[in-house]
Amino acid sequence: MEPHYNIYPLGDSALTIDFGNRIDEAINDQVLARFYDLQQNPLPAMIEAVPAYSSLTIFYDPYEIKKIIHSVSAFEWMKSQTKNWLNQSFPIGEKTNNLITIPVCYDDVYAPDLKHICQAKNISKEELINIHTGKTYRVYMLGFLPGFAYMGELDQAISFPRKQQPGITAAGSVGIAGKQTGIYPVQSPGGWQIIGRTPLKMFDPTKECPTLLKAGDEIRFKSISKHEFNHYPGGHS
Repeated sequence: MEPHYNIYPLGDSALTIDFGNRIDEAINDQVLARFYDLQQNPLPAMIEAVPAYSSLTIFYDPYEIKKIIHSVSAFEWMKSQTKNWLNQSFPIGEKTNNLITIPVCYDDVYAPDLKHICQAKNISKEELINIHTGKTYRVYMLGFLPGFAYMGELDQAISFPRKQQPGITAAGSVGIAGKQTGIYPVQSPGGWQIIGRTPLKMFDPTKECPTLLKAGDEIRFKSISKHEFNHYPGGHS
């Protein structure tokens, strides 16, 4: 059975394969499986591939393509190569996702937006924390900042829109935006609602693998005290 997808150009040296344009674990499984296959078996003229929630972008070298063929555009040739690859039989392998526990301090000093969400949702701080820590989240993609993991899906009881006015957000801040939750790996402008902070380093450029999380990982949040946060081994905040 052929996968359902659309292919469209992204500038003059990339194309995007859209598998459904929605947050869906089965679609994300397919995106990641395809991504890892390209890591082992890159397409001709391919430079790199970048996975997202429900799409996969392939960057390519149009000059290399022009050395091969002149009758069609680089995009049309690359699109044809991509379609041939996509239409091959491609079983999704058994999941081997890592389960990672992230400690989070939900103390007011690290959670500037928590009270506002509780008031708007008419729930207690304890209820919000219990809901946020009470399920396993999937890392659908990394983006925006190095190591910023987009995770879902949040329980509807605590989902909340982004801020209308972004502000400076500290490294390690745990935020909510719609049905997503995420962690700021470095200090940055940001518009997510901040409900806590982790002492873990989410991004360390000195390491061989600089990001703590990767797409496909499964995450559990664990509530810790302010004292535990301040004395966490290897903490950065």
